[in-house]
Amino acid sequence: MVQISEVKGNTRENRTAAHTHIKGLGLRSDGYAETTGAGFVGQIAAREACGVVVDLIKSKKMSGRAVLLAGGPGTGKTALALAVSHELGTKVPFCPIVGSEIYSTEVKKTEALMENFRRAIGLRVRETKEVYEGEVTELTPEEAENPLGGYGKTISHLLIGLKSYRGTKKLRLDPSIYEAIQKERVTVGDVIYIEANTGACKRVGRSDAYATEFDLEAEEYVPIPKGDVHKKKEIVQDVTLHDLDIANARPQGGQDIMSMMGQLMKPKKTEITDKLRQEINKVVNRYIDQNIAELVPGVLFIDEVHMLDIECFTYLNRALESTISPIVILASNRGRCTIRGTEDIIAAHGIPPDLLARILIIPTVAYTADEVKTIVRVRAKTEGLAITEPALEKISEHGVKVSLRYALQLLTPASILARVGGKKEIDVDEVGECEDLFIDARRSARIVDEGDNFIS
Repeated sequence: MVQISEVKGNTRENRTAAHTHIKGLGLRSDGYAETTGAGFVGQIAAREACGVVVDLIKSKKMSGRAVLLAGGPGTGKTALALAVSHELGTKVPFCPIVGSEIYSTEVKKTEALMENFRRAIGLRVRETKEVYEGEVTELTPEEAENPLGGYGKTISHLLIGLKSYRGTKKLRLDPSIYEAIQKERVTVGDVIYIEANTGACKRVGRSDAYATEFDLEAEEYVPIPKGDVHKKKEIVQDVTLHDLDIANARPQGGQDIMSMMGQLMKPKKTEITDKLRQEINKVVNRYIDQNIAELVPGVLFIDEVHMLDIECFTYLNRALESTISPIVILASNRGRCTIRGTEDIIAAHGIPPDLLARILIIPTVAYTADEVKTIVRVRAKTEGLAITEPALEKISEHGVKVSLRYALQLLTPASILARVGGKKEIDVDEVGECEDLFIDARRSARIVDEGDNFIS
């Protein structure tokens, strides 16, 4: 009997999140917004304003400034911030946090705020390194007698053959590099590069000469490197200032038992001193002056900004004036309210007037009935749900009368009820059943009020 086992594909199922359908701001080349574009519906004025902010960030004329997205709940403030991050690309750091995140028992709130500031500032380091790059044609470890005696043998050196378009080269490498090659699982036919100075080895992929082979593992095929095997190569590394802070703040302990125990006994989070950050800033500025590195100001998005207190706002004022600071995007769904940390100071959006004076405010407005319907249709398509037109109309009515979020939350339960009932599409009956099973906030409050009245 020949046993046949099922081999599953390596495609990963991604979870459909709240803003999965947002792919960008949906702007034309002239900067004006389409009614529907890149998964975004409506909010034309806000999207165009965010487009101007994106252009300012890309031209590096926005550093140290802040933007406030102000509007009611469910009007697309977080979606706008996410769309801005999509427009900027993956190379620009984007750090989203919520106002209440900074209140921790482990570190001060100002430290938590500065930590996120540093996460949102990138540093692009360009370094020219001598490398050996090519397809592995030979991989032979040479053994020698163990100097400590016994029957075992040790590897004295490694012979490796590398082939590129220009020619081949045979290298005699240190045994320590053989360990790195084993970790990378390098075999004959792989394309690798080895740094001459550090001996670091990196497997790039399998040579495309072997692309016709059948392999169960997901393999990435790459072309044979051009040029000579031994060459100078410019390597670009993207790090954030927070990465540099952590790397320098963590002491490198020895291998003895006491230093290992000391590392285990340390608290999970340690505060980074302002002195250390100033020293790192000096080194960064020196690299920038020498054209070794380039500063990439990213975006720090603080949602529910009214949750910050008066101390955080004063610290935010100082941080924005720093020579090294990211673009700060704030979001709030409050009108006039008391500033947290004070008892009687009432301000717009819960933000002090001196900070509001240096902020560009972008308003978001409530969606129209047609826009709500389009959003529900886009969301159903993103989640892969089939829905009839009458059911779409009914869910859209809830989006106008109750809230957009409640309407979107009804989609998935309705699809499950339709599947249980043997239907391929969501119909009005399933939507009605979901309304009875999952009530909205107003109905819920009414039930509780009626219960209280009955008890009294």
